[in-house]
Amino acid sequence: MIPCFLFVHSRRRTHVHLTNQRDLRTLRWDQITVLINGYSEYRIPLLQSIAATYSASPLVSSVLVLWGNPSTPTQTLSQLAHNLSFSSLGTASISLHRQPSASLNTRFLPRSSIGTHAVLICDDDVEMDPKSFEFAFRVWQSNSERLIGVFVRSHDIDLIRKEWIYTVHPDKYSMILTKFMILKSSYLFKYSCGGGKEMSEMRNIVDEMRNCEDILMNFVVADVTNVGPVMVGAERVRDWGDARNDGDGDKDKDGGRKLRSRISAVGLSSRGMEHRKRRGKCIREFHRVLGRMPLKYSYGKVVNSVGEQGLCKKGGKLVFCDQV
Repeated sequence: MIPCFLFVHSRRRTHVHLTNQRDLRTLRWDQITVLINGYSEYRIPLLQSIAATYSASPLVSSVLVLWGNPSTPTQTLSQLAHNLSFSSLGTASISLHRQPSASLNTRFLPRSSIGTHAVLICDDDVEMDPKSFEFAFRVWQSNSERLIGVFVRSHDIDLIRKEWIYTVHPDKYSMILTKFMILKSSYLFKYSCGGGKEMSEMRNIVDEMRNCEDILMNFVVADVTNVGPVMVGAERVRDWGDARNDGDGDKDKDGGRKLRSRISAVGLSSRGMEHRKRRGKCIREFHRVLGRMPLKYSYGKVVNSVGEQGLCKKGGKLVFCDQV
């Protein structure tokens, strides 16, 4: 193992965290480790369900729930750890790890318990069907140097203000969000322990902004690969943290709507335009520190099936011919 000392900052104190990179020769290629970021106590039932679903996949080596809320009572976490340890639906274990601080940088700490080359970084409010998850992992196995994900965003230049911005393009993308991000586990060590003074300053920016750790990881990987990420299609993915869930038209009782509202309200993206502005500032700051823009655009989406695009008539209706 290669150790490094990482200074993790929180509001009140600085924690010195010893972290390790395992010998890469001991890591498995045929399985993946799932790291679920947990923070809100309102999301615990959903978190338990998501963790159990991942544990049922034969492709998952282990599920690590990384709890980042320092205000959560110890008793609550003890009960959660107990429930998680008995909720596995397969051979993959589920364990709870209290983060050393509230710093978002701790999402990318390399851990000695990670025994795979592939790592899935995901949120506690995003559900994906098993088939789509397995497909995304297969795509990563063929593109192991790149970031693989479902939720994408873009960087761009505001020509009037002459500055970098954070945005969404309909035809291209340059960043994968940590709502669902598959990456090589060695990038965790590079993010947390590599890059010298520049990387340390950029991690400090993440702490100051309390945001943008995912953008910084995209910078790190793009700087290594010199290519953009890969977006994959999913048959069914539900982002409960999206504020648009409040008006989704479900016919459940008011209690269900209130729960969805609570879940979405604690998400960073619920801050709307202010959230986008802050992330644009992060891009500018990372560019300033690094002295270059490593982000590269990608185009298109990888899908898990290709059907005929021709239309045929069936029962008086036009449908895709391969459905006839």
